[in-house]
Amino acid sequence: MVKGKKVVLGITGGIAAYKAAEFVRLLVKEEVDVHVVMTENAQKFITPLTFQTLSGNSVVIDPFTLLEDASIGHIALADLAELVVLLPATANIIGKIANGIADDFLSTMVMATRAPVLFVPSMNVNMWENKALQKNIQTLLEIGYHFLEPGEGELACHWYGKGRLPALNDVVEGMEDILSQKDLTGERILITGGPTQEPIDPVRFITNRSSGKMGYALAKMARRRGAEVTMVTGPTSLPLPRKDIQLVPVRSAEEMRKAVLKHLEGSSIVIKAAAVSDYRPKTVSDTKIKKGHFDTTLVLERTKDILEELGRKKGNRILIGFAAETEDLIANAQKKLREKHLDFIVVNDVTQPGAGFALDTNQVKIVYPSGMVRDLPLMSKEEVSQIILDNAVKLLKQKRGSKKK
Repeated sequence: MVKGKKVVLGITGGIAAYKAAEFVRLLVKEEVDVHVVMTENAQKFITPLTFQTLSGNSVVIDPFTLLEDASIGHIALADLAELVVLLPATANIIGKIANGIADDFLSTMVMATRAPVLFVPSMNVNMWENKALQKNIQTLLEIGYHFLEPGEGELACHWYGKGRLPALNDVVEGMEDILSQKDLTGERILITGGPTQEPIDPVRFITNRSSGKMGYALAKMARRRGAEVTMVTGPTSLPLPRKDIQLVPVRSAEEMRKAVLKHLEGSSIVIKAAAVSDYRPKTVSDTKIKKGHFDTTLVLERTKDILEELGRKKGNRILIGFAAETEDLIANAQKKLREKHLDFIVVNDVTQPGAGFALDTNQVKIVYPSGMVRDLPLMSKEEVSQIILDNAVKLLKQKRGSKKK
């Protein structure tokens, strides 16, 4: 997690330098200790005072700067950094570091640090596509430096193409990615999320209040920890949690069932966080049902139980279920746990403040087959996701360890 980390932010002379101010605000909000280093050219786009005000730390601009304790500036910052981010990273700074040139404070500090370094490029599309630049990037990647791909669109120079600074939230996610443990590398995880919609006629359907936030948080955290993630999602307005997640959009419970079974092969962990409709209209009208002078009765039938079917097919997979309840939480969760052959189940009381639908927080209990119940406090859905994944990793290791014996 970036929270509490010491990050050195290197700002170079590109038009996107102005976005670095908002980036510092974003990091400070995440409780990151930000130390800014600016090149001489960067100061022509934005002033050091801006970054000193936003970060609360002195901004380094002089290659011969001594810090307060008289330590050598570039070495002290190189040692202090837990992560170095170059934003924007111009073709110039990329070329310098790729070729071992250290002729200013920033390039010298990057050469001296043992912390991971993330380049966030921004430049003209022709510069980005230049073979010399791409060769330099490849050199740095092979050494072990990290890069984000620039975005595509209209550039400041009025050209159109790749070269835009990536979205700042994507940069933070890239930082999280670098700093996160990779204990799920090599694993394929299948996650479901969101509601389903069961059509009544061409304009109406039955659904529920699920926003998909819990499933999307799980997908994001699993990918951050190195897993290959397939996300089967019902209709939701949420943006894709990460670009490198395979998203499979569905609408009805039956569509979700077919998608889950299609992608089950090769998955070592399955997490069913979707709120799947238990019932659907028995008949669906081909035309819109008009208002009449009599009451219309909607006859329902059960949808197929996806989790129960997965329980029969689970094999050596870890299978995790969710239960949104309003009463008798533990009893209902234990019943579902047994009947669906789950490894554990996550249950919450949706009537509790902060634990209902469409929220960024959740308060859950994890119920295990042994009868043990782990009661978690109110926390963000990303934090809940990390605990769920910790449990899944532990169980996976136990299963594989016992199998070897």
